[in-house]
Amino acid sequence: MQTMGLIGGMSWESTTLYYKIVNQVVNERLGGLHSAKVVLYSVDFAEIEALQHSGNWEVAGEILANAARSVEKAGADFLVLCTNTMHKVAEIIESAVHIPLLHIATATAIAIKEAGFTTIGLLGTRFTMEQAFYKERLSKYGLQVLTPNEQDRNSVHNIIYDELCLGKIIPNSREQYRCIIASLISQGAEGVILGCTEISLLVDQADSLVRLFDTTEIHARSAASLALQ
Repeated sequence: MQTMGLIGGMSWESTTLYYKIVNQVVNERLGGLHSAKVVLYSVDFAEIEALQHSGNWEVAGEILANAARSVEKAGADFLVLCTNTMHKVAEIIESAVHIPLLHIATATAIAIKEAGFTTIGLLGTRFTMEQAFYKERLSKYGLQVLTPNEQDRNSVHNIIYDELCLGKIIPNSREQYRCIIASLISQGAEGVILGCTEISLLVDQADSLVRLFDTTEIHARSAASLALQ
């Protein structure tokens, strides 16, 4: 079994899900008392969040690159960045180490293609929904990506940072997400990506008439599968 290096804390609420899922998958596959070999580096999200909203992505990338170097030195065979948004700086991280990065958008795109879909809705932070770094990677797999209107994008973004990253689960916010998902479906979305690792804390498949692609679940399961190859 390979050792996976998790770079988490963005937020710690979703990083706990990664740790749980990778261990569950390894135990399901190997049985007995088997669990995943994991090196975890958890950052202070307040520092990262401030850099995100000030647009200082290079410094944020260097913080994560240093985390990646530490994880590599600790014996990790590959990296898993436990967040969607910070894959904006994936190239900075990859250039800092000699081990591969399992990209969350690639794992998600493969899952969507395997499901036979071509038109997909995307929910996430404003950075993920509005900037090119994530959508372009999905497009490389032939996917047409739909995003909510500006007002809905702001709602999705604010609920993530003001509530979900703090562990707050508010029923009215769940209803807002349901309406936004329904709007994407009305635009032609065959499925919807939960493109922030916290969103699955709020909504699940029961909240949508089309398939939801939970990036946390997809990414963590892909990491476990890679470790077991």
